[in-house]
Amino acid sequence: MTSFADLGLSAPLVEALTGLGYEEPTPIQADAIPALLAGRDLLGQAATGTGKTAAFALPLLQRLAATRPVPLRPALLVLVPTRELAMQVSEAFHKYGRALGTSVVPIYGGQAFSQQIKILRRGVHVVVATPGRALDHIRRKTLNLQGLAAIVLDEADEMLDMGFAEELESILSTAPAVRQTALFSATLPPRITIIGERHLKNPVRI
Repeated sequence: MTSFADLGLSAPLVEALTGLGYEEPTPIQADAIPALLAGRDLLGQAATGTGKTAAFALPLLQRLAATRPVPLRPALLVLVPTRELAMQVSEAFHKYGRALGTSVVPIYGGQAFSQQIKILRRGVHVVVATPGRALDHIRRKTLNLQGLAAIVLDEADEMLDMGFAEELESILSTAPAVRQTALFSATLPPRITIIGERHLKNPVRI
């Protein structure tokens, strides 16, 4: 039986998982964690409920901790389709990364801009955002992507179904060319494959 430690995760993360009651990795976690720890881009097909949030959050938190960035600019951006998922993914990052001192903020429509801007100006390591609100902040110059080490597109097919294709292209094109990118989708229709081919470099396919 493979353990989280076997996958290469650090002791603080393994301890956090044990405290949360995680016993062994799911298949998507067992495949994705080593690839993302190695710095590879990743194209993953995974339905909701398969443990994919941990599959990208854990290795990217570990890579983030290794570089120890000062959180003046976000080092990691996670794009999600809904406010509910933004809050859920943000909470997961907070739980996993608490021992590493990682700061996380969810950003979505319906929440006051002033509150979001205050947090972003104070500095944060990880931003979990809906595409429309992320692009609003980029255009207002309140979300600076130049410090990004990685971007995750979570539930990419749902974001496209909701009409966010243009926003995703704008955000991915604005982000630094040298970065790690992971795309997760329950289905992989041609339009998802096209995004993968355009924005991912030699990705591992899971």
